[in-house]
Amino acid sequence: MKGVVYKSTGSWYLVKTAEGKVYNCRIKGKFRMKGIKSTNPVAVGDKVEFDLEETGDDVFGVIKTIEERDNYIIRKSVNLSKQTHIIASNIDQAFLLVTLNNPPTFTTFIDRFLVTAEAYHIKTILLFNKIDTYTPEETDEIKYLAALYRNIGYECIGISAKTGKNIDKVKEMMIGKTSMFSGHSGTGKSTLINALEPSLDLKTSQISAQHKQGQHTTTFAEMYDLSFDARIIDTPGIKGFGVVEMEKEELGNYFPEFFAVKQDCKFHNCLHIEEPKCAVKEGLENGTIAWSRYKSYLQIMSGEDEQQYRVDNYSEE
Repeated sequence: MKGVVYKSTGSWYLVKTAEGKVYNCRIKGKFRMKGIKSTNPVAVGDKVEFDLEETGDDVFGVIKTIEERDNYIIRKSVNLSKQTHIIASNIDQAFLLVTLNNPPTFTTFIDRFLVTAEAYHIKTILLFNKIDTYTPEETDEIKYLAALYRNIGYECIGISAKTGKNIDKVKEMMIGKTSMFSGHSGTGKSTLINALEPSLDLKTSQISAQHKQGQHTTTFAEMYDLSFDARIIDTPGIKGFGVVEMEKEELGNYFPEFFAVKQDCKFHNCLHIEEPKCAVKEGLENGTIAWSRYKSYLQIMSGEDEQQYRVDNYSEE
């Protein structure tokens, strides 16, 4: 039998067939994807083949094979440094929720997510949520950030999941596609999904005032069929985004504004750090490349852990 994984709880997987039947499935023994050391060999969005088995009154599926993935979003596993965690697979587009404060989303996190999405050819749209809550100064900051990413080529939309602002715009972009929603805990993913499809009635929770972080309401990634011909993958709120499986020589290719000028660098294998006559560093000097993006690039290049520098780096200092 064939189906798509709609939910993963680590040991059991909900698999839905083309006919709409849902089966509880598990994997037998050691199941490893070629070349991927992952904490979760089967991810939400995977197309799988499974056999049905019966024990007493119970009928469950045993996953035999995973079809080749079109793409996937992957990050370093939080607790196991050498392992990776596949957040979801076979995604048409990703929406990254960004909030200025309550909780803060730093450019380092945004850039790491975008780099990974670029590497796996996943279109990403930035949703600046909670715009109904910002002061005029904070609104200016959001506009500055949105302009920064729009100039690079990313679509940016200011939304309010609470008031419904621009929710129809997001809905329109989702029709006929599988979309993944991601962001820190507390950025409003569940509120947004409820605004898109009220019948889902996902749990939402308050922001922790002490730490300006959201409480985790989503524990595992889960896919939902929506009433307007769309599928959504809701993911757990993530604190950090460790970049994996990337060679230093190719990292610059996943920063579109670096890639656009790299042919103007003196050396074809320029890493944009120490080399003379580097088009990326010239872009920094003349203002066509943002300092915050270059800082993110250097931090990923040096292998620094994101948690070590969770400071505001919008400025040039």
